[in-house]
Amino acid sequence: MRHAVAVLCVFTALSIAAQSQPALKSTTSKAPEAVTAAHQLPVRQVVLYKNGVGYFEHLGTVNGNQPVTVDFTSSQLNDVLQSLTVLDDNGGRIGGVNYDSTTPLAQQLQSLSLAMTDDPSSTELFQALRGQRVEVSGAPGGVITGRLMSIESKSETKSEATPNSDATVDKTYLTVVATSGAVRVIQLTPALSVRPLDANLQSQLDRYLSLLSSAHATGLRHLTLDALGQGTRQLRVSYISEVPVWKSTYRLVFPKDSTDNAILQGWAVVDNTIGSEWDNVQLSLVAGAPQSFIQALSQPLYLRRPEVAISTTAQTTPQTHEATEMNAPPQMPAEGLVMKGKLAQAQIGTANETVEVTASAGPVAADKFAGGLGSGSGYGGGVGGGIYRPSNAFQEGDVTTAKFDDFFQYSVAQPVTIRKNESAMVPILQQKLPVERVTLWNRNEAIPFRAIWLENTSKLTFDRGSFSIFEGGVFAGQGLLDPIHPGEKRLLSYASDQAIHVREHPEESSRKLRRIQIKPRGYIHLTYGVQSKNTFIVSNTAEDARTVVVEVPRQPNRDLSPETKAAETTSGLYRFRLPVEPHKSASMLVADEGYDYESWVIEEGSNQAEPLQKLIDEAPAISAQLKPIIDAQKSIDTMTTHLEELKQKTATLTSDEARARENLTVLKGNDAGRRFVDELNRTEDELEATRKDSAALIEKKKGALETLRQTLLTFEIDWNAQDSAASH
Repeated sequence: MRHAVAVLCVFTALSIAAQSQPALKSTTSKAPEAVTAAHQLPVRQVVLYKNGVGYFEHLGTVNGNQPVTVDFTSSQLNDVLQSLTVLDDNGGRIGGVNYDSTTPLAQQLQSLSLAMTDDPSSTELFQALRGQRVEVSGAPGGVITGRLMSIESKSETKSEATPNSDATVDKTYLTVVATSGAVRVIQLTPALSVRPLDANLQSQLDRYLSLLSSAHATGLRHLTLDALGQGTRQLRVSYISEVPVWKSTYRLVFPKDSTDNAILQGWAVVDNTIGSEWDNVQLSLVAGAPQSFIQALSQPLYLRRPEVAISTTAQTTPQTHEATEMNAPPQMPAEGLVMKGKLAQAQIGTANETVEVTASAGPVAADKFAGGLGSGSGYGGGVGGGIYRPSNAFQEGDVTTAKFDDFFQYSVAQPVTIRKNESAMVPILQQKLPVERVTLWNRNEAIPFRAIWLENTSKLTFDRGSFSIFEGGVFAGQGLLDPIHPGEKRLLSYASDQAIHVREHPEESSRKLRRIQIKPRGYIHLTYGVQSKNTFIVSNTAEDARTVVVEVPRQPNRDLSPETKAAETTSGLYRFRLPVEPHKSASMLVADEGYDYESWVIEEGSNQAEPLQKLIDEAPAISAQLKPIIDAQKSIDTMTTHLEELKQKTATLTSDEARARENLTVLKGNDAGRRFVDELNRTEDELEATRKDSAALIEKKKGALETLRQTLLTFEIDWNAQDSAASH
């Protein structure tokens, strides 16, 4: 049981005692000052990825032998140690890299003599003080000075203090041996105060509390690099680090004088949570996720060594051992294993191709867009050392793009400034794109969606993110988009359309057997030709015309019939465009055709006469080949049924035989027993005959099964409906 108040009393007493002790002179000598003071190396380039990592590059000049520092948060240090790269130009070199380390709390606590964990109870604290001289205040009889002997808990019933109560309560007692030699047992209450009198113990407790406090501190970690060389040189330090994922968000604005074009405006939300300021850095945002992981390189690791007990065995008595065999070969020493490794260096190249964003070749008039989109004074952190106005937030050349490997990169042309623990919205694109307003219907959704059919006619890849649509001067809805590559067309839904109602009416469908293939060992593969038709009836109750996009799932191994044309095909859907006039209905027929497949196996011991006969009914040409298989299976099934009947008969006869023997035993020596003797003889004869019939039938069935198995080993049929029709 924990006694937080008691612990607080002890710690308070320790604090008062520490103030009363004379100050100790420090024995730590002051470190000599460095010849050249270390200076910070600023961040100059930041590349953020979608998997939550960032690439950072610090760039600065050094002169002669000069230490430089780079600040990180504690969470960054593992990534930094795993990826740190340092380049010193003009013949310089790096003499070493140092950083402030932290020993694990559990390891630090082992250096103290208190033997307490990082989450102690009051009982653990007093256990650590056992044997120490203490001063106890607040106990009956005044202040007690002596040595703490023990602490123990006792369960007592409340009835001792409260009548008519059987509940129990735990109480804790301290046993103190006073200076006079008297043993005092004192109940631990909130009013009790225990103060250690040993100065060394007080310092141990103070050190313990300091370690607990430092374990929760989250400050910066300073990494110092010793740059050695002559003259002025450029130092470049790069690494990766865990960072918040940058987010994409878009605005799709319909100008008031246009219905078939819209302007897509893209922003990136960026957060700076690392230990360095981003002051005029070159910012790039990559829509890709290179593989990355965390390894605890900054955490000191301690291996557990086995503890070997000191030998205390008695002296051994003399004994003899076997002699070595004279012809035995000498024992060769074991060779050590040498592990050889190769360190592979990764070279980061530059993009081969760069294209400019040319969608807006100048300031965009604010009155051209719905609702005055983009109004406001700026965004957090500042970009390019200043604040963009809505009229010039997107100028030609503000953002360049590059494609490398499977990644797509947005590079902000002007330097970006984002302070520590601040966020910013960075403009990444603005494009005028062709769009078509439609209503999207899918049978899996209860209500159709208002949507746009957006075509990416730019040279940019639009990253995954959210978007907001503004039309008619007001907000129209929001949605999500997946990455859209150049030349790709995508449906984006953003609102419900309750004016459109769709009914699906199934028409006739057919399924005909087209091919039968029977392979050796009885493997059957069936091919069916299938055709289905569905009519979709769309009603429009709105005041304006609608273009409805009907989504129909693609069936495996099927294609649309020649009379059906889809406006768009995806990996899992057909999309059909159907114009519907206001307050009218329109219909559309969707037909597909293709194949279905079935596979199963002819088994020797199964009765598959029904499905095999069905194949003969659909393909009479294979009747002569399949009939022996059907007859063999029917015969084997008949034997199986007969064997089951013989098994039941054997069980009945065995029961009758046992009953006759019991009756004969009871009537032994009596004239009535003769009747049971005759009955027992007849039963035994019949039982023996039944067993012989069963044995013979079992052998016959084994032979039939083996014959059928051998037949199926080489049995083959390949029937095609087209060939059969041509022969007739």
